[in-house]
Amino acid sequence: MDEETLHGENSYIFPLYLADKPTLNWSARKRVALGAARGLLYLHEQCDPKIIHRDVKAANILLDEFYEAVVGDFGLAKLLDHGDSHVTTAVRGTAGHIAPEYLSTGQSSDKTDVFGFGILLLELISGQRASEFGKAANQRGAMLDWVRKIHQDKHLELLVDKDLKDNYDRIELEEMVQVALLCTQYLPSHRPKMSEIVRMLEGDGLAEKWETSQRTQAGRWRTAYEFSSSERFSDLTDDSSLLAQAMELSGPR
Repeated sequence: MDEETLHGENSYIFPLYLADKPTLNWSARKRVALGAARGLLYLHEQCDPKIIHRDVKAANILLDEFYEAVVGDFGLAKLLDHGDSHVTTAVRGTAGHIAPEYLSTGQSSDKTDVFGFGILLLELISGQRASEFGKAANQRGAMLDWVRKIHQDKHLELLVDKDLKDNYDRIELEEMVQVALLCTQYLPSHRPKMSEIVRMLEGDGLAEKWETSQRTQAGRWRTAYEFSSSERFSDLTDDSSLLAQAMELSGPR
């Protein structure tokens, strides 16, 4: 998608990506989340062959003139042939959005997009890039640990975009954070499919999915940032020599 299209019919979600655009209200952010999820569902489960986006983030979700979400920037996308569960490539993507299995093995799948979508949800809630709100919380390399902690402590207001003030629904906020945490589980097999995510965002099945996850993960919840976070996965939110050497950081194009 060329630059004229981005700044013409479509625009970025947040002012931090396009300075003259107003901040989205809570209802609009929910609509963007659902629209982006439906777009990824189409790529993963309705395209033949399946398309893996490989760079899911707020900067690559555009809004049309009716404020409907459009998944953009397919520069890193790959086709997944029938019978294949993943593709193996050199690591490409954006710091803070890369699933741990992709960073460590170069293997990407629809579940790496799911991980990126979980981070996107946190960006929608916070109004900041993942790397920025992680560092703002003084959680170098442990951003998801911090989100889980404030969820457990019932202090999710610490995550919410200050521009929203108190104009958001607390129950919907908790539900969106739960979906984000389900999407960013350490093991790809534990993450939901995009069809499940769409249903959860539509209000169907989240409570059961969350309860099951908590039961099976009790005492051993592992996110990309818990696992050796001080060593390997701190690189996901920092500018590091590993990222500089191993991947080409993408931006909105």
